[in-house]
Amino acid sequence: MSISRRDVLIGGAGLAAGATLAAPSIAQTANIEKGATLRVLRPTKFVDPDQTIFNENTEAFTKATGVQVRVDYASWEDLRPQTAVTANTGAGPDVVVGWADDPHIFADKLIDLTAVAEDLGKKYGGWYPVAEKYGKKDKTNTWISIPMGGSGGPAVYRESWVKEAGFDKFPTDHAGFLDLCRKLKAKGHPAGFALGNAVGDGNSFCNWLVWSHGGYMVDENNKVAINSKETIEALKYAKALYETFIPGTLSWLDISNNKALTAGEIGLTQNGVSLYFSIKNSKDEKTAEIGKDLNHAPMPIGAGVGRPTETALVINAMVFKHTKFPNAAKEYLRFMMEKEQYDKWLTGCFGYWTQPLKGYAQSKVWESDPKILVYRDTWERALWSGYKGAITEAAGTVNAEYVMVQMVASVCAGQATPEQAAAEAERRAKRYYRT
Repeated sequence: MSISRRDVLIGGAGLAAGATLAAPSIAQTANIEKGATLRVLRPTKFVDPDQTIFNENTEAFTKATGVQVRVDYASWEDLRPQTAVTANTGAGPDVVVGWADDPHIFADKLIDLTAVAEDLGKKYGGWYPVAEKYGKKDKTNTWISIPMGGSGGPAVYRESWVKEAGFDKFPTDHAGFLDLCRKLKAKGHPAGFALGNAVGDGNSFCNWLVWSHGGYMVDENNKVAINSKETIEALKYAKALYETFIPGTLSWLDISNNKALTAGEIGLTQNGVSLYFSIKNSKDEKTAEIGKDLNHAPMPIGAGVGRPTETALVINAMVFKHTKFPNAAKEYLRFMMEKEQYDKWLTGCFGYWTQPLKGYAQSKVWESDPKILVYRDTWERALWSGYKGAITEAAGTVNAEYVMVQMVASVCAGQATPEQAAAEAERRAKRYYRT
């Protein structure tokens, strides 16, 4: 999506000065293998500056170290299959910036990144607990990946339409949220949330729906627990909520709600910060006017849960053992997470890939627009795939197979009752969880 960087960069690209952050180091060239080259695979841009700045930072690494790096971009839906091919064939990219739990699916194929992760944590205020959970192999202190960012999933809504529906503030509970959605539909401004196999938006909405009702795929002991009274209540709520949606959400992928909100077809959805900036900075005057009416709020908190249950679309970098240049790969990831490179990327992307290191919460990007401040604390609110259990190969596979999403969608589509859908999700999950 074409987006101007102007508005965000007004605040400056650097971090606010603070004692919690150490000065960045130049890439450590001493241990890099002679003649090293690297191939990197990562998801394609969702905001234009993402790819531009990532490439610029990569070129800076090459200038600093002499290591030639080729970066390939895969579509969001294709990234997981390509990662699996790389893991299973032992060939292809040295570094894959994959989705959240993908490193845990291929943990035995990856090199140890503990030294890099610990050094970065010491320099930049420590890792958020959920980021640490994504980075470490279960029940160990061994880092198998470097979380690079997480796109938050709060509600995105038209302020004037919410007020037209009779709400001065965005609802914070399930009852109020359903009431808002019903009244928005009655006013001709329906909600729309992805129920297709959307890597970001489908998982984000369906995880919030189940978690906020007190349901979860597995318990703390990794025992499958999705077939519960809490899940069934969540699915009943989903059915009622779905009746307020614009038609077609059962097939929506990650771009679909962006298009619908931009076209003025919906008044409420859930998305990363990219949607706001793409509309706000549009060259089309009518679209830009919509941007002035947009705002964000955390998704409602369920009664009895007592905390936000947001998910984050995490990008998580791993280095495969088949690489001929492991030291170069590790130094590449270190370099990309250092202040000079990382804050340029974070700020240029308008905070889309929110920081996993606490120190970067000081970035000027979070002072650039009060409407995006909710994204700064994404990692504070976020839960993880496989919650309440561990991030393991089983958790990653269940997520990649869209078990949660398809459970919710089947009820909304009228293909299953809540009880049938929960039982089917339980059956599918038990194929991978064998505890």
